[in-house]
Amino acid sequence: MEPLSTVDVEAALAARWPESQLDPSIDRIRDLLHVLGDPQAAVPVVLVAGTNGKTSTARMIDALLRSFGLRVGRYTSPHLESITERITLEGEPIPEEKFVAAYQELAPFLELVDARNEHSLSYFEVLTALAYVVFADAPVDVAVVEVGMGGTWDATNVAQAVVAVVTPVSLDHQAYLGDTVAEIAGEKAGIIKPESIAVLAQQPLEAAEVLLRQTVLVDATVAREGLEFGVLARTLAVGGQLLQLRGLGGEYEDVLLPLHGAHQAGNAVVALAAVEAFLGGGRGQLDVNQVRAGFASVTSPGRLEVVRRGPTVLVDAAHNPHGARALAAALTEDFAFDQLIGVVAVLADKDARGVLEALEPVLDQLVVTRSLSPRALDLTELAAVAVDVFGADRVEVCATLPDALDFAIARADEASHLGSVGVLVTGSVVTAGDARRLLKG
Repeated sequence: MEPLSTVDVEAALAARWPESQLDPSIDRIRDLLHVLGDPQAAVPVVLVAGTNGKTSTARMIDALLRSFGLRVGRYTSPHLESITERITLEGEPIPEEKFVAAYQELAPFLELVDARNEHSLSYFEVLTALAYVVFADAPVDVAVVEVGMGGTWDATNVAQAVVAVVTPVSLDHQAYLGDTVAEIAGEKAGIIKPESIAVLAQQPLEAAEVLLRQTVLVDATVAREGLEFGVLARTLAVGGQLLQLRGLGGEYEDVLLPLHGAHQAGNAVVALAAVEAFLGGGRGQLDVNQVRAGFASVTSPGRLEVVRRGPTVLVDAAHNPHGARALAAALTEDFAFDQLIGVVAVLADKDARGVLEALEPVLDQLVVTRSLSPRALDLTELAAVAVDVFGADRVEVCATLPDALDFAIARADEASHLGSVGVLVTGSVVTAGDARRLLKG
């Protein structure tokens, strides 16, 4: 086979069923992985589902496990800038040559499985299979795997989770997962299986009832934020926050988390409980110095990330109302801007009005634009919603994201004599990734 490049692999994947659409079946990926020798069964898996906070929580679990000397593989989605970010070994994206080599080994089996199924394997199914193969070949001591969409029918759920984590559940992907929080929670609950330890973040009542019903149905062990574990205290610190956490095995004081927002503190204690559950079933306290070291090393690109100073430009991947409300609360608490200019581009299948209504109280001016994604919401439609929410005098429209960034940064520079002026870029993971690439060169 002629050598391929990462661009070639991305083009081959892009020709498949897109990851933004869900065909409710895991038959195809189960067929593929069986042909490959079931690599998903070769290493223990911590599976992370939920509506918001999955990627940050997965990154924290990864960092904590590595602080205890384990070799960790991590699979998350979507990526911000490079597709290789999705599959990491020891905290680093796999090299492009390794990514390409793994795909080339997989390719003949893709053709075989495609030919004997009604529908071909999807973009996400192929990447998920590739991740499980990479983790088995490495090999890793544990794989931390983020669910793509839902849970029950998600390709990642072919693995039997040793620890099944569910971050906060809210409305998103209603076309595929259901119109109510309870219905969506029912899909997320599918990752909780017999012999799993279910670690549940604080949930709306209707989601909590569904998730707890699943743990009883399959006789799984359960640990709940607010009952078995929780955040005891948090104070602002330079570059993040200082936490006091109650885990499953004891209390952990003076934990520095270099991320902003109460939602990240919640993600942190969920990650801690998941690691306690994995390492010892939550029956004993972990070494506090190793826990501190793990959290101190955490990064979460594209999550209230400062990508430029003078003026300060923040990038955040919030893409639904729940995420936008958490972002707004963190901005109010952790940053002291006299003025904040927002640059927002959202995808067509998202609740643009809900996102803008959540951000309206913290933004003095809004610049609406389009990301480079073919799924981006029509700019005329987004502008109409923005004017309705913010008023015409607070809204500017720019045809492209580079133009929007230039406009917002120039406006922030002009207003700098009035105090601290910042720029926030948000609306989707694609928007955050595009902005990082443009602003960081």
